[in-house]
Order: sequence, then structure tokens, then C-alpha cells
Amino acid sequence: MSESHGSKERKYSIVLFSDDSSVRQAIIGALGNRVAPEMAEHVIHEFATGAALRLFVDGKKPGSDKPIDLFILDAESVPEGGLGIARQLKDEVFNCPPVLVITGRKADAWLAAWSRAEANVLHPIDPFTLSATVADLLRTRTTALSTL
Repeated sequence: MSESHGSKERKYSIVLFSDDSSVRQAIIGALGNRVAPEMAEHVIHEFATGAALRLFVDGKKPGSDKPIDLFILDAESVPEGGLGIARQLKDEVFNCPPVLVITGRKADAWLAAWSRAEANVLHPIDPFTLSATVADLLRTRTTALSTL
């Protein structure tokens, strides 16, 4: 990402949703400060409830100088899972950023497709798989936005 404000590179903004704080910490730990050496750092906004996540998303104005670049949603969250939230985001957010869902089983890939998520990764979190997937999604998003 070569967007910069002054001499400072804009950080990627990642929204992370899971009702389980240990899952959120595993994801944050797996992603570190940046997902690839050539990419900008990121900031992670953590949410334990769907309601809090929606309030945050609703507060973002189109054309914001701090847009959301990626959603990471835990499909295993209760009482509201990340798959339903993913589908709602895709239905309701104009030009919705990519969504990555964390699913419990390989067989849940069809649910990830139903939710319209661009990618899914399995529990337990593998840091290498997660970082590579996030890097790919952010690169794709950056490329798509630069062609607009």
C-alpha cells in the first residue's frame, strides 16, 4: 500500500469480530504488526458483539480517510455468528471490503461461500495461513481501489 499522508504511510484498518477473547488474541498474535514485509502496518479494531461492530461500521462515512480494509469474522461466535454478519455486511455496506471468516471445520466452506466471504481459514488459527490469506486479500483490495 503506497498511500501516504505526508511522509507517513496509511495503516490498513482491520475489523476483528469474535465473542471469544482468546480467539481475538490468537488472530492478533498471528498477524503481528504487518502481514508481509513489503506491506504497511495495520491497526485492528476488536469487537465481541455484532451490535458493537455494526455501530462502528455505521459510523464510517463514505470516503473516510480511515476506511475499513478487511473484516475478519469468527463463524463460531455465539449468539450471533460471523457468517450471518458477513452476509449482512455484503448486503448492506456499499463497496464492502473483503471478508475473511474463521470456520470450525473444513466442511463449513460452503457456509463461508453462502456468506459471500472472500476467504475462510480454519480454527485453530495457523499464523502462516492466516497472514498469507490476509495479505492476499489486502493486496487485492488495494489493487481494486487503485483502479477506481
